[in-house]
Amino acid sequence: MTSRHPNPPADAMAPLRDFVIAATALAGQPMEEADRVAALRPLLSRLIADDGWLPAYCAQPHPDHYCQYLLHCDPLERFSVVSFVWGPGQCTPVHDHTVWGLIGMLRGAETGQHFRRDPAAGLVPEGQAQRLDPGDIELVSPATGDIHQVANAHADRSSISIHVYGANIGAVARHVFDRATGAARPFVSGYSAASVPNLWDRSAAVRSTLAEGRP
Repeated sequence: MTSRHPNPPADAMAPLRDFVIAATALAGQPMEEADRVAALRPLLSRLIADDGWLPAYCAQPHPDHYCQYLLHCDPLERFSVVSFVWGPGQCTPVHDHTVWGLIGMLRGAETGQHFRRDPAAGLVPEGQAQRLDPGDIELVSPATGDIHQVANAHADRSSISIHVYGANIGAVARHVFDRATGAARPFVSGYSAASVPNLWDRSAAVRSTLAEGRP
């Protein structure tokens, strides 16, 4: 992964904009979920290969809890892109999504543990916890296993992952779970900031080409 740019380029948002354009084109095509996430995976891989595009305010941790910053939501709410920022040692409750999602690791590392329901024991771990390092991508989906818990793998620094969901995830009614009993409680995550990055202001890049004498 390329490290954060010390001097962001004139069109720093180009990687995210290119991803959004491609994902929007895919959203307009009828296809099965498995085919859709398979088509999105290489696009997300390209996006997380370089972290210089992520705005600084979308990379800020909170001292008490993880943050979820909206980077883009499709106007028809067919997909959304968010940055999850984990402070040292932070984790989520056990939760579900109710829609498909791709998780791409941008900076640091995180661990994810999937769970399954057991009538006698509440929620029990499903397999081993998985660690994501920069460049790694994981799928979550009601079709393949949707209940998990995620934590920052580092106790001394922040970690950031980029998530793509098949809905406006901050407005989806989901659930958090009691591990001991399996009892579900509804929640809506919302977002950690009231603004989103402006992907469409390419004026600085256009001025740069004009200054170089290019049309």
